Amino acid sequence: MRNIRGAAFCVLVFALGCADKAPPARTPASATIGGGDSIPGFLAQVVEANLRRDLFYLAKDPLPFRKANYTVSGHKRSTLAETDAWIERRLRGLGYKVENDVCEVQAFGCDLKKPRHHTYALPAHDAPFFTVQNLYAKKTGRRCPKEIIVLVAHKDSQSWIDSPGAYDNGVGTVALLEMARVLARYQSERSIWFLWCNEEHKPWTSVIAANNCRQRGDNLIAIFNVDSLGGKSDEDVAAGRKTNVTLYTASEGKRLADLMAEVNDTYKIGLVQSSYLRSRPGDDDGSFVKAGYPCAVANLGSYPYADAAYHEAGDKPERVDIVNVRMATQATLAAVLRLDRAR
Repeated sequence: MRNIRGAAFCVLVFALGCADKAPPARTPASATIGGGDSIPGFLAQVVEANLRRDLFYLAKDPLPFRKANYTVSGHKRSTLAETDAWIERRLRGLGYKVENDVCEVQAFGCDLKKPRHHTYALPAHDAPFFTVQNLYAKKTGRRCPKEIIVLVAHKDSQSWIDSPGAYDNGVGTVALLEMARVLARYQSERSIWFLWCNEEHKPWTSVIAANNCRQRGDNLIAIFNVDSLGGKSDEDVAAGRKTNVTLYTASEGKRLADLMAEVNDTYKIGLVQSSYLRSRPGDDDGSFVKAGYPCAVANLGSYPYADAAYHEAGDKPERVDIVNVRMATQATLAAVLRLDRAR
């Protein structure tokens, strides 16, 4: 069954507010609604050096991959478990309480007879299971706490090949962490959840997250999936284009795609911003659409995805256009703040 309340809110949120009435009497300037626009100040806090540092940590040194089925020599935990511990440590340092879903997954097999960028195969019948986690950092809204904006990124790299997974999806992982840092002391009007899941193992753990939300009856008013930010064709790279494509599946998602274009223009972020209507749900945002939350989109660098090193060992952090990643992070953050501050 579709989330009727969440879908209706997504259509109306740009003009209306929630049923809860008075916010606290004291409203910090950084969270003022209706006065001067404080969003540019938040966008200015997104730091390229942070994104680059964290990306190299997760996709080169000390973690070459983020896989449940790979452990660095001499280490006791898989690189995916080490990634989880690192994210959790960073979040706790920012003052967040970290929650998790425990999931059981298998590594995909590899079929080299398949097309170059799609050599994954179903796990072998006797493939071992690994215990992995979804990680959450949550901000509770002070005026409309039951209305939830979700930011999601998969943190794992490919389980069937030794790829650093810099664009797919180291960039989304670090973009989410940078947004969590910028908003750590922000007093949100609505609840904002940051979710790190796993997509490159079977089953996708965003499915577990979405179904858990559905079973609890969570009122998710918007879901932004950040994946492969800035990943684009060699032609776009050579031309210096800073691209972002917002994928949506339903009319409720188109509202968010339009909002991405609006904030890019309003705040002069400088992206070549476009949108694309999917024929069916896909990626981690699709997990939420299938669970009854149509107000979900994905932000990617290109679509059809055009990075030459997609799902390959060459997906290294040195290739990443970190300026493009910063710009796409800022645009996503601006859209979230716009939704949070809507009356």
